[in-house]
Order: sequence, then C-alpha cells, then structure tokens
Amino acid sequence: MYDVIIIGSGPAGMTAAIYAQRARLNVIVIEKQPMGGGQILNTYEVDNYPGLPLSGGFELGMQFRKHAEASGAEFIQADVTEIQNQDGCILVKTTKGEFQTKAVIAATGARHRTLGVEGEETFSGMGVSYCATCDGAFFRGKTTAVVGGGNVALEDALFLSRNCEKVYLIHRRDELRGEKILQEQIRNTENIEILYSCEVKKIKGEGQVRSLDVYRKKTSDVVDIAVDGVFIAVGIDPNTELYRKLADTDAQGYLVADEDGQTSCPGLFAAGDLRTKQLRQVITAASDGANCVKSVERYLIEQEA
Repeated sequence: MYDVIIIGSGPAGMTAAIYAQRARLNVIVIEKQPMGGGQILNTYEVDNYPGLPLSGGFELGMQFRKHAEASGAEFIQADVTEIQNQDGCILVKTTKGEFQTKAVIAATGARHRTLGVEGEETFSGMGVSYCATCDGAFFRGKTTAVVGGGNVALEDALFLSRNCEKVYLIHRRDELRGEKILQEQIRNTENIEILYSCEVKKIKGEGQVRSLDVYRKKTSDVVDIAVDGVFIAVGIDPNTELYRKLADTDAQGYLVADEDGQTSCPGLFAAGDLRTKQLRQVITAASDGANCVKSVERYLIEQEA
C-alpha cells in the first residue's frame, strides 16, 4: 500500500516526486515513456522559467529527472490501464501489475491536437510534424508552414526560420494569440510570412508533403502553397481518459481542480496541463506538483483521524 502514486513524469510529476520524497511519503512514479520529461523535451528553448533563461527544453527536462532521482524517487515504466476507487484505497492497474495506494496524483499532461484534414494522417512523419524542434533539422534550406497562432506556433515558426529558406505562419484568425514579444519577433523576421484568416483544407504530395490547399476566408478562395513540410501547433487535448469515470471534467476534458489539485474524487489530485487553469507552462506544472503533495499530506492526515 503506497501513500501516493504519481502517474506521469513531466515537470508536474517530477516536482511531485521530489516533494513527496521530502515529505517522506511512500511513493512511486509510473511513467509511460522510459525517459519521462513530458512535452518540455520537445521544446527548443525555455525562456520563461525563472533563473534559467534560454534553457534547452531537453536539458531542463533532464535536470528535473536528475533531481527527482537524487531525491530517491522510484520510477516504474508501464502503461496505466485502469484506476478503480475502492473502499479506503485506489487500485491502479498497469501493464506491470496492480498497485494499491491511498492517493493518486494525475500528471499525465496533454497531447498535440490534430487538424483532421485530408492528407494529415497519410503524410504524418513524411512532412507532417507536431514538433518543430524534433523534426526541423530535416527541412534545412527548405520551405515550411506552421499552422496555429498561439505561443507554440510562434516559437516553432521562429525556430524554423533559423534554418529554413521560408516559413509560412498560417492562422485562422485575423490576429495572433501568442505573447506580444513573440509576435514582435515574428514580424521582425524577414523569412516568415503570416497568412491571417486562413485555414489548411488539404495536405498534398507524393510520398512526401509537397503543397497545401489553403482557404482564404476573406476572399473565399483556395490557393495552393508549395511547402516541403507542415508543422501543426493548434493546441492540446488533456490526457484524462483514465480519470473521467472518477472525477469531474470541463467541456474540453480537463480535470476540474483548483491550485490545491483536489478533484471531485477523494484521493485523486490533478497536476499540470490536464487540470483546469489559466496558464499551462513549466512553472505552473511544477507549482501544481508541489501543491498536490501538500494536499495529499493533508488528505492522509484527515483519513487517519
């Protein structure tokens, strides 16, 4: 019987592991991937984590990991298949067996959202990518497109502009949604062209992406734009399928929880990108992990009373 099981090993899960060890709780971390780290591993630069400006995402993720391991955190690589709320405990079923715990911290993050257009699945890995920092090097000297208007899309466009001959930034609205400083950098980068009020309707090619059908809302016509690759950055969907039968979610599927991480299910706490909140970044994920452990400590004391 564990005091708490942490599911997920991104910044939220890693921070929770560190704080749980400091609280001397009996804890394990169950992670799907062998290295953990979450979405931060696919981020080229992290410039909004205090004290560590312009950090590489992969390097920062590995620092989280080293800290958690140094604290004595135990990791198990497995897929969680089901979570059952039983009398007095929570049963976590995985591909490596079943585990009983008094509390669970859900830190499984979120995944990239797709466009759902023709050609997207066909050319996935052959010019269609959801990670500019992972695949951008394959497009050196070529023409690429980034779809989206938020921070991730803007960061991807800037990253690609350093090595690509031309980058189209395609956004369905008439103004960008990302931070103002990123918007300024985009507008000051000569090889980035912004296509406002436009939507990708089809991804075309022969064995590899060659062009996009782009619908221009203001003129109601479709233009063919030649590109060698397209990077999709249109948001994320929370990985909350495991918990939806146990706890309340909002209309988008995020676990409903405040800063204390407490969900509607006693003993189930939410940390990181999968919970309802205003800002989803590394710093807020780490904060969630720490807060959830504090909430777990309080919950365990209440259960013993």
